[in-house]
Amino acid sequence: MKTVEAIKDKQQILNMKKYLKSHSSRDYCLFLLGINTGIRIHTLLHTQVKDVLSDSGSVFHYLPSNSIDYPPIYLNEQVRNAIKQCIAVEKLQHNDYLFKSRKTTHPISRQQAYRIINDAARDAGIEESIGTHTLRKTFGYHAFKKGIAISLIQKRLQQCTSSETLHYLGLKKDKSTEIELDVNL
Repeated sequence: MKTVEAIKDKQQILNMKKYLKSHSSRDYCLFLLGINTGIRIHTLLHTQVKDVLSDSGSVFHYLPSNSIDYPPIYLNEQVRNAIKQCIAVEKLQHNDYLFKSRKTTHPISRQQAYRIINDAARDAGIEESIGTHTLRKTFGYHAFKKGIAISLIQKRLQQCTSSETLHYLGLKKDKSTEIELDVNL
């Protein structure tokens, strides 16, 4: 199996978002949820509308999870808006999968998710190996660059050691990576 990389260039991320948004609200939502939460593709694909939407119709600020309790999975405003739009455009019901196949009632497959991400990456001019793990790696890489403690990223990615997480993200302990400690007050 090929090793995939994080998308480190923010402009390439913006290009992918633009491409996906113009093609499908579902695919755009998948990408945003993946790069902003770092949760596994299996969990993403099996997320149902009822997992993200309250009975009153508002999107939760935190994604409930049986496997991840700390740090909680925060859904930022951009992700919440993408979820709302996806549910509306795709006309999803409470028990539907958020990333429902257009042919069945099941979620899209991992292979379909791979194709979606890969097509957007190629359109954005990304030549590195890209796959479904790219979403998690991109989340972790940019969280680290923003100054989030590697121990918190490790917990989110559900890895055993911080050195394993650094290796997974393509970072080395001795390599100086610019960190942005920005509290944005």
